[in-house]
Amino acid sequence: MRRRTASRLLPALLAPVLLATACGGGDDTDTGGSGGQADGEPIPVGIVTSLSGPLSSYGEAYVEGLDAGLDYATDGTGACPDGRPIEIETIDDGGDPEQAVSAATDLVGRGVTVLGGTASSGVAVQLAPFAEENDILYLSGAAASDAITGINDNTFRAGRQTYQDVATAATLLENASGDVLVFAQDTEFGQGNVAAVEAVLGDEGATVDSLLVPASANEFTPFAQQINDAAPDLLFVAWAGDTTSAMWQALQQQGVFDRTTVTTGLGDLASWPAYGEEPQDINFLAHYVSGTTDNEAADAMEEAIAEPDLFTPDGFVTAQMVVRAVCEGDPADTASMIEALEGWEFQAPKGMQTIRASDHAMIQPMFTAQLTGPVGERVGEVLSTVPADEVAPPEGS
Repeated sequence: MRRRTASRLLPALLAPVLLATACGGGDDTDTGGSGGQADGEPIPVGIVTSLSGPLSSYGEAYVEGLDAGLDYATDGTGACPDGRPIEIETIDDGGDPEQAVSAATDLVGRGVTVLGGTASSGVAVQLAPFAEENDILYLSGAAASDAITGINDNTFRAGRQTYQDVATAATLLENASGDVLVFAQDTEFGQGNVAAVEAVLGDEGATVDSLLVPASANEFTPFAQQINDAAPDLLFVAWAGDTTSAMWQALQQQGVFDRTTVTTGLGDLASWPAYGEEPQDINFLAHYVSGTTDNEAADAMEEAIAEPDLFTPDGFVTAQMVVRAVCEGDPADTASMIEALEGWEFQAPKGMQTIRASDHAMIQPMFTAQLTGPVGERVGEVLSTVPADEVAPPEGS
């Protein structure tokens, strides 16, 4: 078992708008050695993600991973094999779809043909059709909505999707039947989790209901009381953002853990203290826990970043995909970049991952985990690695 202690939290060091320069080739692309000097016409890439707002910590971790991934994917050369550097411009969307589309429109107007980023599912489902309409490549980041997979040929994803979360949670349950209540925010992300729980656990005999609350809610005692009144056999919690601590505190104070089994996704490091005095009462599925895997990509990320967080690998993988697309394909020809990515199998920090050609699902391993230790010294411990094919979303779903 591999462990990671949340001894400190990632500082918010990133400015709302920043410019980074990197370049590259993919894992199986010859970059012509390391440490070379980039020259030639730059390849512009736009990253639109949350660096402010409720998902800002996700965006910050993503950008850190992106920087590390670009360095890794290029062996530090700063160029594709033809010598062209990649110039990355990162813009804050604040988690607002309108702001994100405005930023994307400006970037495309300035010649950008590759967009990445996106912590919010609500933003991602707006940028995906924008990418198709403008015939550019779009690489969604941490956004988990299943609707992103297969939405169009121009859209790919660097992270996991909700179906993979729920399928991983199902491996934690001895019996998936009974009454299941999904407790989530009334957002694209929350609604997607309800649909995925119905698809996965509903198909196994569970009766699924939902309790969706406004994303703006910050008082959760009434909702905890509703959960107790419903008395489900299983409570599946899908939550994101800066109200996480208040939500978990309300569930604990109202005795929800004493009345039902609770399953949720293990959040970012900042959320670990929020799980209460006895986090072992929660069954955690996990997208990523730092220190879990042992491979070249993971080692490079751990070496570059002192405390990789939940969505650091999504940034790292985005960089690998950018490098693959613009160096194996042609940045001026979106179809060639799509072809370069479809079916690509590569080593990522989580292990071997494959971009499914038919719908661009990112097939990847997932994890189950537990938290131990006192509130200020939490340790994340991976209990099992769930093989990628066991949690792969069905094609055409």
